[in-house]
Amino acid sequence: MKELVEVIAKSLVDNPKEVVVYEKEKDNSIILELHVAQEDMGKVIGKQGRIAKAIRAVVKAAASKEEKKVIVDIAQ
Repeated sequence: MKELVEVIAKSLVDNPKEVVVYEKEKDNSIILELHVAQEDMGKVIGKQGRIAKAIRAVVKAAASKEEKKVIVDIAQ
């Protein structure tokens, strides 16, 4: 999951070297914390959060095979 979020985020931003994803596991869920450069924040979130929702939907679909809940958190 972590690699999937990294690939998607790096393809969206101007500074792909500054994309970092941290993975934390709690109970039956995985929390993916996405960090990007401040100037790329809007590109990852999108207008009205559409891109962020799309990223979460793709990750959720990929996680359905593992039967775990995956939360994508875009951090500043």
